This record gives sequence, structure tokens and C-alpha cells, in this order.
Amino acid sequence: MSQVLAEQVDAHPTSGGLVDRQGRVATDLRVSLTDRCNLRCTYCMPAEGQDWLPDSHVLTDDEMIRLITIAVERLGVREVRFTGGEPLLRRGLETLIAATTSLRTVDGLAPETSITTNGLGLAHRAEGLVAAGLTRANVSLDTLDRARYAAITRRDRLPAVLAGLEAADRAGLRPLKVNTVLMRGVNDDEAVPLLRWALEHGYRLRFIEQMPLGPRESWDRSEMVTAAEILASLRGAFDLVEQPGLVRGAAPAQTWTVDGGGPDGSWDVGVVASVTNPFCGNCDRVRLTSDGRLRNCLFALRETNLLDLVRSGMDDASLADVWRSAMWGKTAQHGIETDGFVQPRRPMSAIGG
Repeated sequence: MSQVLAEQVDAHPTSGGLVDRQGRVATDLRVSLTDRCNLRCTYCMPAEGQDWLPDSHVLTDDEMIRLITIAVERLGVREVRFTGGEPLLRRGLETLIAATTSLRTVDGLAPETSITTNGLGLAHRAEGLVAAGLTRANVSLDTLDRARYAAITRRDRLPAVLAGLEAADRAGLRPLKVNTVLMRGVNDDEAVPLLRWALEHGYRLRFIEQMPLGPRESWDRSEMVTAAEILASLRGAFDLVEQPGLVRGAAPAQTWTVDGGGPDGSWDVGVVASVTNPFCGNCDRVRLTSDGRLRNCLFALRETNLLDLVRSGMDDASLADVWRSAMWGKTAQHGIETDGFVQPRRPMSAIGG
């Protein structure tokens, strides 16, 4: 406890929600359930994979539920998103979802509970996840070409992902979002085909600028396909109109209506410009890793070890106070575009998206 207290910055709030020194309030909790993944995406991890955390270093279901409960009931969290690695590899996923959706926020509502997944295994579990209370899903998919998918992920599993998307849609996980990272010289020619496909299936496509969260020294700013380039490509084939009256707020994606909004008014596309137009000033996120480390920013260089505090017997009120202290120290921005930027030691698969 003494080390945690020594890391407190200034005089953080001792009650209420997760406020930082910039006045931002975190209400969106991202929970990484495992650092393991069944793909080996080139921009995420080495071909041989990584040294996975031993089970003894990972939060148990009960420990994870306890921390999520503190976040929702004591700290004002309203949204919980389960991530990985690949969250579908967590055996207790349905139990965790059911326990989360049984909670009530300070407003008396169930927290909005969602998942970010690569889609492998979703075809067999979509109905069970919905029955447990899951309300939304984001599926990562960077290409519609099977050979290209195998090259990017180092696994020939595109048909399984497409089947998972169809099953999730049938199960009612709508709006079903698809996350795409375009890479120069790899799949940057697929922006238009991917959007046509998404519109045909009723999926919400979100392009994401590639971030420096893969293998160390593997990110090259000049090779990143920017939001401006993505939009220029799309405007050559579609009529895009920035959604009128839309306030971006803490939402990572800037959104455009496509070709007048389509027959049901739902056609749109989003671009997450995390590098060239970050939303740090309105960020409302906080992250909990599978080994119980609290991260107040995706690019944070410091973590707070909640796992040891939980296993030491610390009570809920004290854990909530430690959490507030960690959030108070959040920096104003991630600084990717600055000369002094330092890539986090953990890759994305160990942090959680």
C-alpha cells in the first residue's frame, strides 16, 4: 500500500468518480480478459507469439467481477468493454458478462456491456453471449481477400470470421461494428470494397489509424495510412457528409453519412484518427489488464497493480481510493506526434483495445 500511496499526485478526490487533473471523467472501462490470441497479426505481435502470462498472474473471474463492481457501483463507470488478446479465449466470458450486466450504475441502469473480438469462435457463441447480456460487438477485420487475410494474421481463418459476423448479426448484436486498420502497400486499396461490403450487410465500418502498439520498433509513421487519405479514397466512390449536429465528445470515431444514409438511414462510416486527430481532450476511458494492472491511458508508461492489492485483502473502499488516485495522474495527451513519445512496454494484445 505504501508504494501506491507514494505515487499519488497532488490531492486527488477521495470520493465520487474517476476524475483527472484535466477535469475529464472516466466512465468507460476496458477490461482485458487475456493476453493470449489465436491470430498473429503482423502489426500486433511477432510470428512466434509472445510469452503468455501464467494463470496465477491473471485475475480470476471472482477478482475481475469484484473490480468491475467497484468501478460501476462506486466509481461511476457506465460502459464495460471486454477485450484481449482475444476475449473469446476466456472460458468464463459468459459468466463475466452476466455478472456485469446484473450490476447497476449510480443511475440505476445496467452498464452497457460490449466486446471487441477477432471473430474466431463467434459463430458458436454469439447466442450464448447475447443470453448472458452482451449488447454490442466490434469485430476486427482488415481485408476481404482470403490470401491477404492469411498474410496479415498468419492464419487462414477468414471464412470463420465472416461466419462469426453473420451469427452475431442473427443473434441481435446490433449495431455490429467492424474495425479495420489500413496499412500502406498491404490493404490500403480495400477502403472502398470494404465499405461497400459493410453497407450491403448492415455493418458499421470503422477505419482506425495504425498506432505504435505492436512489436517494438515496428511502427513507422510514414507507413501509416492517415484519416485524410482514407477519406480521400472513400470520397472518390461515395458521397460523404459529416453527420450534422454530431458532437464527437469522447467517441473515438468521427462519423460520416454515406450516400444520403441508405434506405433505412443507417449507412455511415467512421474514422478513428488516433494519431493525426486524437480525442485525448475528451477521453473517458480507463483500462484494466488481465493481470490486474490499472492503466489510465492506452499509452501510459506507468501502471497501478490492483491484483496484489486485491490478494492482500484490501477492502473495496480502499481499492476505489487507489483507483481514483491512479486516474488523477492521467496525462493530458498521449503525444504520439511529439519527438519525446515513448512506446509503451506492453503491446496492444497485453493492454486490451
